Amino acid sequence: MSNDVIAAIAIGFIGSSHCLVMCGGIVAALQLAMPKANTARKLWLQLVLSLGRLSTYSLFGAAVGYFGASAMQLAGGSLLWLRLVAGLLLIAIALYISRLWFGLLKLEQLGQGIWRYIQPLTKHCLPLDSTKKAYLYGLCWGWLPCGLVYSALSWSLVSGGASAGALVMFAFGLGTLPAILLSGLAAQRLNTIKNNLIVRYLTALILASYGLYTLWLAASRLFH
Repeated sequence: MSNDVIAAIAIGFIGSSHCLVMCGGIVAALQLAMPKANTARKLWLQLVLSLGRLSTYSLFGAAVGYFGASAMQLAGGSLLWLRLVAGLLLIAIALYISRLWFGLLKLEQLGQGIWRYIQPLTKHCLPLDSTKKAYLYGLCWGWLPCGLVYSALSWSLVSGGASAGALVMFAFGLGTLPAILLSGLAAQRLNTIKNNLIVRYLTALILASYGLYTLWLAASRLFH
């Protein structure tokens, strides 16, 4: 379980350059929607926003983790079959991070239908002049279609239960925090580091290796 949590944090951090593309505009718009307060107040509201987003991720993880465990129990099968799927998706994430394959973007189309109903709710939270509004907006923000989020959910699917699934997705969300919270020059520097080819390929290699290890471990237990 600890390895899955570490992998989830790494996926969130390295893949957060995608978050900057998907959510960078949202973060900038939310800064403008905040009242003219001091820096500490704005930072607090940003943290609350992210807490709302991570709460939604954790809820998804709990639901998927419970479903995976229940489905395998009813089917009389092993979670190792689902872990094979998780291993394959981790390799897909590695290919995405290395920019060799962008198939994960197709997953984002699956959530567009639901997002159409969630997005109008965010208007009721503006301007972000209170902790409550910031948290509620963050809850909605977590529904934004993202292939990286959907892939990370595969690890919740094989986690073995609701609490473990929630923990995996919370860890994934923590990994995305630096890119979301940092702004301006700091975010650009962070993005430059992550976009360095050596860094991206090395990280992709590590994640792909863990994906292959996951496949080997699951297959060896299933077929021996």
